[in-house]
Amino acid sequence: MKKTLINTTCGLAFVFSVQAYASGLYLYEVGTEDVGLAGAGQAARAQDAGTIVSNPAGLTRLQGDHLTLGGQALYGDAHYNLDGNGKGPGNVIGWFPGASSFLSHSINDDVKIGLGMYGNYGLGLHFDDWAGSQLIKDSTLIALTFQPVIAWKIGDKWSIGGGPGINYGLFSLKRDTADGEQKSDDHDWALNGKLGLMFELSDMTRFGITYTSKTKYDFDVKTDATLNRLPGSPTYSLPLGAAVQTPQQLMFSAFHQMNSQWALLADLGWQDWSAYSGSETSVASRPLQSKDRLKDTWHTALGVQFQATPDLRLNSGIAYDSSFYKNQDDTSITMPSGDAWRWGVGAQYQLTKQSSFGGAFEYMSMQSSTVSDSVLGGTYDHPKLYFFTANYSYSF
Repeated sequence: MKKTLINTTCGLAFVFSVQAYASGLYLYEVGTEDVGLAGAGQAARAQDAGTIVSNPAGLTRLQGDHLTLGGQALYGDAHYNLDGNGKGPGNVIGWFPGASSFLSHSINDDVKIGLGMYGNYGLGLHFDDWAGSQLIKDSTLIALTFQPVIAWKIGDKWSIGGGPGINYGLFSLKRDTADGEQKSDDHDWALNGKLGLMFELSDMTRFGITYTSKTKYDFDVKTDATLNRLPGSPTYSLPLGAAVQTPQQLMFSAFHQMNSQWALLADLGWQDWSAYSGSETSVASRPLQSKDRLKDTWHTALGVQFQATPDLRLNSGIAYDSSFYKNQDDTSITMPSGDAWRWGVGAQYQLTKQSSFGGAFEYMSMQSSTVSDSVLGGTYDHPKLYFFTANYSYSF
């Protein structure tokens, strides 16, 4: 029985729990300088090898060979409050680490190649001993993308770049059963693609657009779940074959150097979540939720860079992502998604002519979401994410 991420519910959605914040919103944060800009201008900035993930065509702006490393710590504050009786799980996210690395090489002035290794989705949810522990206690998805790319400069103004994404996912689930705590896990490989274009109107102004195709992980986890702790609770029979999909997306960005100190950056993005509204989740052949629950999402961002000194660059940005839910009162327990605002601030310091170091902080606040379920229904009251990042770049 195949299920998609976007149709999971209180009864079945636990299998996809760690995709909660990647879905609909994605995670633009991979430890690069973009975090301090809240992602603004990501497909047009092209100031380090991290452009491999945001727009491969941007590699043509880099001279020589470049290495960019990023480290990231995410803290999630997402308390699930049950509507009825029973013990709630409290904060289900907490801390989650991340890292990235990007390497680019110049074949010549017009042709560049690169390799990125990063994770832009995956998370751990920790429900522990709560009223629904027979559905989920702990769940983790660790996803890693290997992104080989090639970029080619066409004339003075245009560049094109792209490559396949080779994605590896590792899934783990803990839950209570009549025989005690049960743990199951699975892993899978998935392919997608990334294509980018860059247009340099002048030395001061450039535009970028990046297309990323959908990614699909298949995790097979076969279990039964009976909520016998709760009076009147239904019994869920769950032989599962879970298909996790993230939709195709487009990102358009602009970068404009206003003067020697100030630069303005902007984004407009789209994700095709409505493509997944045609399927439904069921238990024992009975639908649990209706079809057509999702809508496409939109992303906008605005950021600034300020060159405070020849060696110090300051960043700040704000971004907005719309919710993929049509109705925030009809959501999933493991997908507390909603309209989201991001605020970022960061700094980059030129250590030497060849190396630089940077740090950034980003705060994300999400719209509240409500799960309509007679047994484990409840509300996430304005979940929040905090990103702490550091990056290092070296040219040689």
